[in-house]
Amino acid sequence: MSLATAADGAAPQQNWLDKIGAGHVILAAALLLYPLVASDFFLTQIAGYSMIFGVLSLSLMLLAGYGGMLSLAQITVAGIAAYAVAILGSNNSNVLGFGWPWWIVVPFAVAAAAVSSALIGWISVRTEGIYTLMITLAIATATFYFAQQNYAIFNGHSGYAGIHAPVFWGINWRDPKPFYYLCLGLAMLSYAAVLYGSRSTFGMTLQAIRDNPRRMRALGYHVTAHKVFAWFLAGILAGLAGVLLVWFNGRVSPGTIGVDVAIDILIIAVIGGLRHPIGPFVGAIVVILMQTFAIDIVGAERFNTLIGLVFLVIVFVSPDGILGLWGRIKPHLAQGSLRAGP
Repeated sequence: MSLATAADGAAPQQNWLDKIGAGHVILAAALLLYPLVASDFFLTQIAGYSMIFGVLSLSLMLLAGYGGMLSLAQITVAGIAAYAVAILGSNNSNVLGFGWPWWIVVPFAVAAAAVSSALIGWISVRTEGIYTLMITLAIATATFYFAQQNYAIFNGHSGYAGIHAPVFWGINWRDPKPFYYLCLGLAMLSYAAVLYGSRSTFGMTLQAIRDNPRRMRALGYHVTAHKVFAWFLAGILAGLAGVLLVWFNGRVSPGTIGVDVAIDILIIAVIGGLRHPIGPFVGAIVVILMQTFAIDIVGAERFNTLIGLVFLVIVFVSPDGILGLWGRIKPHLAQGSLRAGP
């Protein structure tokens, strides 16, 4: 065989567009241009808030989708980062508030969240299924009541108020457009990191442990260490979301880390789909839109019933969430377009 023939038979190299995917490029362009047509309300209350909870639910997707570990403690981890921002930075509650600059506070807050998440993982990875869920629920509930009753560190029921986003490069990053791009940048980096990590050696090993931990242990892999490290990585994502959340609200209190919010994060992840990193963001948009607009239609008392019905319908129709439903419809759309062609 000649060199020319071998070269012709070689697989063609993919360009950057093929590697990234045209869909990702189009979506990124649309999100970057979105502030040109959106109001401040839709930039922050809808898009920004959705991306914060998308990143928070992404941390759950990393654990559940790739590691098979369901958790109800992700809002607890995010809350630890939020409280760290309030305590290490500045607040108006006249309790603690060391006044550290944001560029020191944020790494400390994220590190505290990651270490706390790893500790929760170390406690819960020795169980499976519903038992892991119940342990993380117990941790989330205990943290909520401890924060509500402790005044020396968490300032009790009132929590901390007057927490401001940083101002640097002459920009107030809580203003609508800067805050939107800040959330967008974090969401895109988190999505890319999880997507890349799922294809890395660690990601493939974690998925193999999810499918058959006994075989992986027999092959010499430290199953517990891999799971705890996955919790650590998920804690980084949850910590970053917690920092954005406290900057968004300007305050943090036990209500921020309530059990109801923990369940909302699980609902968001399941509605969007736990099999792909984009799923949590899809679920977050759906739930935030419903919380913003549907509650005025059905009323606050019936809103949880509506959320429950939507959740049940999606789970029954497509156990893989909205993305799973799209995966079923897409082949039929492709067949229809082929039949319509010449």
